[in-house]
Amino acid sequence: MSTKPFIIVAIDGGAAAGKSSSSRALSEQFNLLHSDTGSYFRSLASEMLKRGVNYSDTEAVKKALHSINLKTRITGRRAEMELSGYVAGDEIRSAEVNAAVSHFAAINELRETLKAYERSQAEVAKVNGFSGLIMEGRDIGSAIFPDADFRFYLHADPEERSKRRAKEGHLDKVAERDRLDSSRAKDPLACPPGAIAIDSTFLTLPEVVKKLAEIISTKLTAQ
Repeated sequence: MSTKPFIIVAIDGGAAAGKSSSSRALSEQFNLLHSDTGSYFRSLASEMLKRGVNYSDTEAVKKALHSINLKTRITGRRAEMELSGYVAGDEIRSAEVNAAVSHFAAINELRETLKAYERSQAEVAKVNGFSGLIMEGRDIGSAIFPDADFRFYLHADPEERSKRRAKEGHLDKVAERDRLDSSRAKDPLACPPGAIAIDSTFLTLPEVVKKLAEIISTKLTAQ
């Protein structure tokens, strides 16, 4: 008797390319635990700022990381990161966090801390009865799960992405974040070799989800 395979889906891309919305839709369709790594980086950045730790002070960042205990709280199909028992809220979308998150994300020690945590989410998904894990971010298909069953890279015109962010009520400087994330020395934002790239500039969310779902379904059916 055959059993359904446990799958890992990696979705990378810049801000407002459609990662979060499509990941949530696919998590529902395929019973996948949804892991939004952007919220993890934002949560840690927010915590550092609350503690008065500046991203320019690497030693202070390292010291703070040692005092933070990371766990996972599952809400529906979403894997939320607990920082010493606390799940961050809307404060991670503040202008202050927006301006600092890419700088914190460039710090190697912080990235390594989150890399171990992010990889552990596959086991969290298995233990909790999900059919797989869908993880979105900027280095998932390249650094976190380079051997994921499905690796996608969503991209769109920067102007279109800025409009999407504005409609959502967020203040991200999309082009500046792209520049910082793409130029960092450790695990820069880029389309992973072999990943399937999809331009969402002129696609609706249902159209993007349909493209991704068809690719996943076709491979699963063939197995």
